[in-house]
Amino acid sequence: MNMAGFYDESISNGLGWRAVLFVSGCPHHCPGCHNKIAQDYNYGTKFNKEEIVNRIMDNSILKGVTISGGEPLCKENIPEVLDFIKEIKEKRPEFNIWCYTGYTLEQLEERKDKITDECLNEIDVLVDGRFVESRKDPTLKFRGSSNQRIIDIHKSLMQKQVVQLAV
Repeated sequence: MNMAGFYDESISNGLGWRAVLFVSGCPHHCPGCHNKIAQDYNYGTKFNKEEIVNRIMDNSILKGVTISGGEPLCKENIPEVLDFIKEIKEKRPEFNIWCYTGYTLEQLEERKDKITDECLNEIDVLVDGRFVESRKDPTLKFRGSSNQRIIDIHKSLMQKQVVQLAV
């Protein structure tokens, strides 16, 4: 997996101070994408999990990690994304994990594969759905278009229905 970028600290990619990992590669190619360059799987640098985890662990103000892209949950990226999330949670179980994806929660559940299910169980908040340029709304928090949802994954999986966060 390649890494399109990394922010050591951000308050605009989820609630609280968080690190943000941008993965490279996206199959969606949404018109108007804010990170078009990251659609290329070869863009950026090879993801060095150890280096990134160490940077996160060394930063005492962080409360969580956000994974964005590109597309973190495509079949090419999800194994390394899951491995990264597991290591973060092992070292900092209190960390909140947000993940941005162009897939809807329903599409991810329809995969019915172990790695996707395991990844969803490790994520706390999923911002789902493709960016839709005609529904772009700069007043929305933590999302680009009004079709995208900010989902509490644990509650949604337990209740077997989508539970959105009010932010």
